[in-house]
Amino acid sequence: YEQSVGDALRGTGRETFEAVKFLKQVNPAQYQPQNGAQYPRGRYGEALMQIAQLIKAGVGLEVAFTDMGGWDTHRAQGGARGQLAALLTQFGQGLKALVTDLGPERMQEVVVLTMSEFGRTVRQNGTGGTDHGHANAMLVIGGAVRGGRVYGQWPGLRDEQLYEGRDLALTTDFRDVFGEVAAKHLGHADLQKVFPGYASSASKFRGVLG
Repeated sequence: YEQSVGDALRGTGRETFEAVKFLKQVNPAQYQPQNGAQYPRGRYGEALMQIAQLIKAGVGLEVAFTDMGGWDTHRAQGGARGQLAALLTQFGQGLKALVTDLGPERMQEVVVLTMSEFGRTVRQNGTGGTDHGHANAMLVIGGAVRGGRVYGQWPGLRDEQLYEGRDLALTTDFRDVFGEVAAKHLGHADLQKVFPGYASSASKFRGVLG
């Protein structure tokens, strides 16, 4: 027993050091995307390239995270053109590049989940922008995703339908979306360990994954 445990620990330690060594060598400047993928310039695009590189390297990556800032459009937000439109364009270009770079075969094993910590108010403020709101949208992309549709209920934008008279009302808890991905894609059966104190269950899943 002691020998088998020791062998297992040595094997795990060796794999860990090899993974750390590889991670130190990951350099987006030397990475060549495939399938004509073009990542947006900047930290967001570089982070997505690193994620693609790690997935392709087969180092045992299970979860990766990156973020994109600049969404506090309190002033001069713009419409079809302007700072918000530019941010959304960059955001979409990054997701498209990642999916294109990985290709259909790898994307069968990948789920991309996006979220924001806040939405925007329904109405414009006095400086041509919008303030922090309540609800927002999430995107789910991947081979196992039952895509091409909107999940959840649309609460409406009439005054009486808005949350506190100003925000889009919340209809889906983000933990139920994360919970479905954790359970169905990552095989994590005990969601209480993922979201302590929250009663997430399969009955609350939206059916995003097949």
